Parts: sequence; C-alpha cells; structure tokens
Amino acid sequence: MFTGEEDKTLPATAGMEAMAPRVVLFDFDGVLFQGDSFRQFIKERYARSPLRKLLALTALPWLLLVWPISWRLAVRTLVHVSLLGVGERRYAAEAQAFAAALVRRPRQFYRDGLQALRRHQAAGDRVIVVTGCERAVVQGILDQLGLEGVEVLASECRPGLLGMRVKFHNVGRRKLERLAAHGVAAWQLAYSDSLADIPMLKSAGEAVLVNGTPKTCKRLEKVLGRSVSRVEWF
Repeated sequence: MFTGEEDKTLPATAGMEAMAPRVVLFDFDGVLFQGDSFRQFIKERYARSPLRKLLALTALPWLLLVWPISWRLAVRTLVHVSLLGVGERRYAAEAQAFAAALVRRPRQFYRDGLQALRRHQAAGDRVIVVTGCERAVVQGILDQLGLEGVEVLASECRPGLLGMRVKFHNVGRRKLERLAAHGVAAWQLAYSDSLADIPMLKSAGEAVLVNGTPKTCKRLEKVLGRSVSRVEWF
C-alpha cells in the first residue's frame, strides 16, 4: 500500500511480458474527474430550463413511489425528463458544448490522474476508460482534454419517440460485459475510487484505489483477498 509522495507514481506490476502492451483501465468519475460528470450535465440542463423543472415536479408522485423500490429507476426518470424532445443530433451537440465549457473551469479534474494516464500512454500501454458516464459526454470531455488514443467503454443513450433514453448503464459487473464484448479478456492494472468497481478490480493484475479512505481500502482488500495500491490524487 502506497502513501505520501509515492502515491503519485505509477504502480509497478510484476510478471508482465515486455513484448505485449499492458492493458490499463481507468474509471472516470472520481479518478480523472472530480465528481459525477453525467449528473452535472443533467443538473445544468435543469438549471437552464424552468419548464424541465416543472415537468420533474409533475413526476414527483411517481418518483416517491418508485424510490423505495429502485432509486436507479427514479434517477433514470429524471434523466429522461431532462432529455424530453432532444434528438440524437442535438444531444451530441449539447454534450460537446458541455464538455467544452467543463474543461475550462478550474478544479474540475484530478491533475495527478490525467498525468498518470498520459504516462501510461507514453509507456506504450493500452489505456481504456471504463465508466458509468454516458459515452457522448465522456468522449467529448476526453477530446477537449486532448487525450487522443484512449479507448472508451461507457454508458449509452438511444433515441426514442420522446427524446433520448438510457440504453445501457455501464456499472458494476456490466463493465466486465463491455470489456468482454470489446475483446478485452485480461488487464494488468485498474484504477477506481469506488467499491462498485470490485468486479473490474478483482480481475486486474493490480488494483489501485484512488483517494480511498483506509476503511474503504481495508474493505476492498478483504473482498479481493489481497493487498491493493492506494494513491492520493489532486
């Protein structure tokens, strides 16, 4: 387990074959971005539109009904309300505009995380961002940051009769499904800040917990049955 200045160095992975590039996975929110990027995108859509706020208010009885059963369903409802009447082309344009504005704001990203990702690229590693954020949003942000050559496996929205709808939420074990569908069978290193990524971390040659508390680290190590590296990124 690493602490202090050592936390900002790239963790070493033993037993790697020099001839094959390492596969390195990065979660996005909480690892590269400080917060929940898609939630911020949706919040800003509501902030700009009193009509969307009113529509969300009319959906309140439904939200109160489903919240005890599935908070994810309630959140999905709020996402769908925020995207009512938004087609695929407009959605892509708004995601790009959000990304362009976001990267110009101070203290939105973990500088150490971005530097670590770039070092992995410079070392010839295959870098894949595996995230629960929606694809158009996270791809727009990475493009605006100038991070070329980074593969992205993310949640997706699809066009519907009333606007864009959630197609696939890339969280937990679903990240493994996405990786398998992408032809990735093994990875040597995985960075995450969340216990929700235990499936992805468990399959990694080396798991790295980003900005995790000692308690979270102990819980993760207990589940994985081995020690993990811990880094503090700013």
